[in-house]
Amino acid sequence: MRAIEISTPGGPEVLTLCERDIPRPRASEVVIRLAYAGVNRPDALQRAGAYNPPKGASDLPGLEGAGEVAAIGEGVTSLKVGDLVCALLPGGGYATHVATPAAHCLPVPDGMDLKQAACLPETFFTVWSNVFMRGGLAAGERFLVHGGSSGIGTTAIQLARHFGARVFATAGSDDKCQVCADLGATAINYKTETFEDVLRAEGGADLILDMVGGSYIPRNLKALADDGRLVQIAFLQGPKVEMNFVQMMTRRLTLTGSTLRPQSDLAKARIAQALQQHVWPLLASGVVGPVMDLEFALADAAKAHARMEAGDHIGKIVLRIDEGQMRGGRLL
Repeated sequence: MRAIEISTPGGPEVLTLCERDIPRPRASEVVIRLAYAGVNRPDALQRAGAYNPPKGASDLPGLEGAGEVAAIGEGVTSLKVGDLVCALLPGGGYATHVATPAAHCLPVPDGMDLKQAACLPETFFTVWSNVFMRGGLAAGERFLVHGGSSGIGTTAIQLARHFGARVFATAGSDDKCQVCADLGATAINYKTETFEDVLRAEGGADLILDMVGGSYIPRNLKALADDGRLVQIAFLQGPKVEMNFVQMMTRRLTLTGSTLRPQSDLAKARIAQALQQHVWPLLASGVVGPVMDLEFALADAAKAHARMEAGDHIGKIVLRIDEGQMRGGRLL
């Protein structure tokens, strides 16, 4: 199979086209012939040597994709060869074929193509598990998401709005703020406004989803309402900061967070089940959907990473894995 490997830790230029053996499915796994794969910041962290794959996972980058089931392992009864799926991957998505637990696969939503479906798993698993399962967002609450024009941000805005929250989002340009506003958020341009002041004037955020970290951590605590919750999912500004935790006690704040990839297969399967029940019908009906940025060929993975790290993208960047044609919903 054709794949993109990380030749050595470094910048986008270390992503190299190679050939590998097609993986074989282990028990409870399937092998998917991928048509598209989503590009995510954890891919760039892995490329830079800062996010190693879990034990037993592929060393190839790529945490989500969509395509056709090509082989099934022992004990798999929920899928069959030929099914079109999108899947959360333990790694290996930058390749024409990938193995993943069958329980981490979801059907391609009705009316959605494989390109869009490839951009669902990593983002929707992350948002659902952190905003709703861990953060407990409820209707009527005030919710702030940083990076509102990113794949995570655009997903969080849509889901939080649908389930009745009042949504605020930060972004770094007028165009990005307009995207957030069009999705239903009160947009805050962090270059011209102070987000904690905006939220405090509104009574404070009940829940904040943050991937910035660094200097944003104490600012997030200031932006929270009493009894508010901060959920941390990444640290673009770094994980270390000096701060006074007295306010956590006096204002009864909750600080938590998670990262998706190291969680157990069972935990990810439970997230998949919740998504299929609560979110997949919304995707099929068009109530929510991925906001798409640019498409790159597999061989141009370095260009896709460069675009993501430049910060100019809005929504999801995708790799076109299979150069073949589609006919009747199937890969030729």
